[in-house]
Amino acid sequence: QVQLVESGGGLVPAGGSLRLSCAASGRTFSNYVMAWFRQAPGKEREFVALLVWIAGAEKFSDSVKGRFTVSRDNAKNRAYLQMNNLQPEDTAVYYCAAGESYYSATYQLPQRYDYWGQGTQVTVSS
Repeated sequence: QVQLVESGGGLVPAGGSLRLSCAASGRTFSNYVMAWFRQAPGKEREFVALLVWIAGAEKFSDSVKGRFTVSRDNAKNRAYLQMNNLQPEDTAVYYCAAGESYYSATYQLPQRYDYWGQGTQVTVSS
């Protein structure tokens, strides 16, 4: 079992930055695929970014590519989502997720992940 807790959300003006943190506890953190999703009101949960530590692979949705970066600190059992040049359309609840396997073709699907945090709200004002 892995427990995930997100933090770092808040209210920022358009063009601003935030760094989200995901603290993990439980089983060996470094073995998991770490991903970030977001869900805006009335919309489905959508993939944002992923980091496969062992493979060194990073994936981003087209909507955040070039603005968001991902990283992790296995010694601290934390994953991070750095969000730059935030726009109002980035407003959502952001979730970190951990998966025991990496699905190269379907990593964007929420059902590929076994553990989820409670989410943190990000609001970008125009």
